[in-house]
Amino acid sequence: MKILSIVFAALVCTLGLASYNATAADDDLKTVAAINENGATLAGQTVRAQGKVVKVVNGIKKRNFIHVQDGTGDAKKDTDDLTVTSKQTAHVGDQVTISGVVVVNRDFGSGYLFPVLVEEASIVVNK
Repeated sequence: MKILSIVFAALVCTLGLASYNATAADDDLKTVAAINENGATLAGQTVRAQGKVVKVVNGIKKRNFIHVQDGTGDAKKDTDDLTVTSKQTAHVGDQVTISGVVVVNRDFGSGYLFPVLVEEASIVVNK
């Protein structure tokens, strides 16, 4: 009976780990609001987020600026929109997953000042 209990416990642990690994990739996703609200804490870290592309400006300062929203945040507090820079681009309306490094108080000059920005991002269009 003791051997059966050990085998059962091992099986439960194995299944638990398998379930954890299946969802681990989604667990590291952050919301647009969380990135904006915690920019100082996240500065220098790579983050992942998903959302809808609402604006694209290509070819500015040798990069593309993509604005992503996911329904979180507050427009009055400017926490509902995440600006991402990338060599890649996307189209308005695309559902995307982005991954890049958080930078705070990024000033490109000429009026391009961002309190929170995700730079050098990879962009994957979700199908």
